[in-house]
Amino acid sequence: MCIKVKQLVSAHSVKTINHIEYYSMSKIMFPCGLIFVLLNLLLDVGGTISQGEIAKHLELGWNFLARGQLQDALTQYHAAVDGDPNNYLTYYKRGIVYLALERPKLALSDFNKVLELKPDFTSARLQRAQLLLKQALFDQALQDFNDVLAVEPNNQEALNGIYLIEPTKNDVYKAKVFAQKGGHVEAIQLITDIIEICPWASELREIRAECHVALGDYMNAVSDMQSTTKLLTDNTRGFYKLSVFRYRLGHVDKALAEIRNCLKLDPEHKECFPFYKKIKKIAKYLNDATAAEESRQFPDCIESAQRVLKSEPTVDNVRFSAYQILCKCYTNNNEPSLAVKHCQDGLKIHRHSDLLCDSAEAYLAAEMYDDAIREVKEALEIDPHFPRAKELLQTAHQRQKMSESRDYYKILGIPRSASKREVIKAYRKAAQKWHPDNFPDPDEKKLAQKKFIDIAAAKEVLTDEEKRAKFDRGEDPLDPESGKHQQGFNPFHEFQHFQGGSPFQFKFHFN
Repeated sequence: MCIKVKQLVSAHSVKTINHIEYYSMSKIMFPCGLIFVLLNLLLDVGGTISQGEIAKHLELGWNFLARGQLQDALTQYHAAVDGDPNNYLTYYKRGIVYLALERPKLALSDFNKVLELKPDFTSARLQRAQLLLKQALFDQALQDFNDVLAVEPNNQEALNGIYLIEPTKNDVYKAKVFAQKGGHVEAIQLITDIIEICPWASELREIRAECHVALGDYMNAVSDMQSTTKLLTDNTRGFYKLSVFRYRLGHVDKALAEIRNCLKLDPEHKECFPFYKKIKKIAKYLNDATAAEESRQFPDCIESAQRVLKSEPTVDNVRFSAYQILCKCYTNNNEPSLAVKHCQDGLKIHRHSDLLCDSAEAYLAAEMYDDAIREVKEALEIDPHFPRAKELLQTAHQRQKMSESRDYYKILGIPRSASKREVIKAYRKAAQKWHPDNFPDPDEKKLAQKKFIDIAAAKEVLTDEEKRAKFDRGEDPLDPESGKHQQGFNPFHEFQHFQGGSPFQFKFHFN
């Protein structure tokens, strides 16, 4: 595209270049096409400003424009306009830059000023007509196209514009009727076609967004409302709706950012301000819960997440985030039954692979191995390559197998989250109770010996980081069949009796 424009710059008139520019703008805004339109204007129209400083701004603006640095070019044209507010060509150049930046409202303002200063500037009138058509302002666009044809009866861009106006105007009417009568799919399809011709029609994008919402498609609704906030710089209603749509998606922090944009424009906005107060509170609770989970302050995590559920009784996607947090925190707080409950509450909203794995871990904590395996398999159906699910499935199978043998946590009566100090404390208590010297009866002594061996084994595994990690993965590091047990393990090595002491007089040595 740029090569063609360069070739035409040297061979054709302003009119020809404007034809090319109209074509490029009717599809996609190509900065290179705009650059050479301006180059041709500089060559053919002239109008060099005598004031040195203004001329310098114009020169810098052109240099930035030639390099595609549109914002820098805009800064220079602002300065040039301020220095000479009666130069129509400077307004025109700035208007073209606004178009390239997709800021139609400001571009329209500049083209209006150009035609106020120089009503016979046909290129500006044609640009304004095209801009009005892109905004679906059909009657105003038609007037400008007709004014161009009055001067240039064969102007193809004006003829093409007029040809598009009437059928597009009828389609807009039909789309609005569809939307009002509940034909949301039909309205969306029709507006999508119209936007090919009128990409800067903010009203149409808002109507399409509402149709997406009616169909439960908040993602596409967000996309359309984002466009309206860019097309209309003071669009408080757009920011409000965008915030609402993001909130309904469960994107609370993003919703908070959008509602703040509304309040920047109107701090007392009757819809934005109360909504801001609500989502600010929800965002705080969610962030507090997440921070508490990360710092392993599980009771605090649970309290903050419960506040989310209390404050937001209806929006499922927001509640989903709270359920997911509660699922993990209850599991880590050794409350597996409550963990399972909140996992399942969340899964009723979304069968999300991460939450399915969280649920599997809650089931594992509750020793419900079949349920854990079921959840992990479903997660793998959603994402067959999900590493966490693969690992959990292996762990669940191994723990299910181990459940038929000894469980070191159960032996000591401690949760899986117990610290090393808690392990030693539980071991000491159990060892005191079940040391064989406490049982003079031969049968009781035999039972106590077996229990004591299991207690000492539990202590050995759970106080050794490497062995405990293997056990948590579902592997018994002391299982003789695994070939990984410690040779020469002697549970009675833990106790050294005092010489001639009673059965209760023994010392503990903790490694």
